[in-house]
Amino acid sequence: MSGADPGLGDLRPAVPGMPVELLTPPVVAESGDPFTALRVVDLIARVPRGRPIRIADLVARLNATHLDWLFGQRVVEDALLQLGANWNADFRSTGGLTFGESERGATVTLEDSVRVDPWLVGQARRLAAESREVLADFSRRDRITGDG
Repeated sequence: MSGADPGLGDLRPAVPGMPVELLTPPVVAESGDPFTALRVVDLIARVPRGRPIRIADLVARLNATHLDWLFGQRVVEDALLQLGANWNADFRSTGGLTFGESERGATVTLEDSVRVDPWLVGQARRLAAESREVLADFSRRDRITGDG
């Protein structure tokens, strides 16, 4: 009986009939999570400017687009409020994202100006970098409990 050589070496081809796509578990979106905020920013960058958009419609679209995620209204509102705070910090104005109420629920309106798109790109890039850092930190852990 000989000892096993280190490493796996070449792998065999996939067994016929094995699923090609490896499924991922569902994710419940959380406030303050860069992965969640990035998805909200990606959607908000695509909505019409200068008119109120129901936040419930944003939640519905996020849930329809990202079938393996669950977005709650509060989480989306938190991400939008953070965006509004970031706008205020960057431009010293509150006009970029304004919040309101309609007879059908809470709304958000994005300013219809040329400065919105580049600013949203910057927000998305920052959140993507933050998400990559979270993944890198996760990959550096050598125990599930997070013990270094």
